[in-house]
Order: sequence, then structure tokens, then C-alpha cells
Amino acid sequence: MGVSEDRKNPLAGVDGGACPARLVLEHVTSRWGVLILIALRERSYRFSELRRHVGGVSEKMLTQTLQTLERDGFVHRDAKPVIPPRVDYSLTALGEEAARQVWELARWTDRRVPEVEEARLRYDRARRGVATPSP
Repeated sequence: MGVSEDRKNPLAGVDGGACPARLVLEHVTSRWGVLILIALRERSYRFSELRRHVGGVSEKMLTQTLQTLERDGFVHRDAKPVIPPRVDYSLTALGEEAARQVWELARWTDRRVPEVEEARLRYDRARRGVATPSP
């Protein structure tokens, strides 16, 4: 099921609570999901490299997010039978497609930060009762 054209049926799209696409959307657009997918667009990473690259993610959250993305078919986990163990993470074809989409959203977000900050400032001023000059 995709995004619904039929707004009368709340289960017809990702806006319906029972839609399986909703869970996938949550995984792909989660805070760490987005950052991991974007990082893996560049190249494959070992766990510790990916943790350093993403920054701020705990081992537990990185492990959980990688497992979720692997289960959904976005990430490939390649465990080499060597001592010490070597595990590399990379994107699958489906993961590449998802990563392109979130990368575009991230780029758009980055470009629009000044407008968002200005909107926040106007909102905060209005909440405090301070008049804001019109642009």
C-alpha cells in the first residue's frame, strides 16, 4: 500500500495506522536510520567506523538500527570468518534507493535551515507577545 489518494479510507495509505508501509517509513526516517543510510551511500563501513562517522549514536542504538535496516532489506551485513571478526555494512539495491531519497530530504533540510530558524523565531516572539516586523 502506498500513499492514499482516497482520504475516506484511513487504512489505505501510510497515514493509516495499520499500513505496513508506516513501519518501514519509521525505520527509514528515524534519526539514526537517516544518518546511517546517508553514511552508507559513500561506502561500506565497519561497525566502529560507522559509529565514529555518524557521531553521537550509542553502540546499542547503532546495533538496533543496523539490525532493523538489515531485516527490512536496506543493509547488507558481511561477516568475514577471520580472527578478530570483521563485519562490514553496506547498502543493498533497495537500500541505495532509500538512501537516495533520504539524502534528497537531508539536502533540502540543510538548504531550508535559515527559513526554519526564522519561522521559529517568529513563533517564539508571537508566543511571548512580542511584535514581529513583517518581512
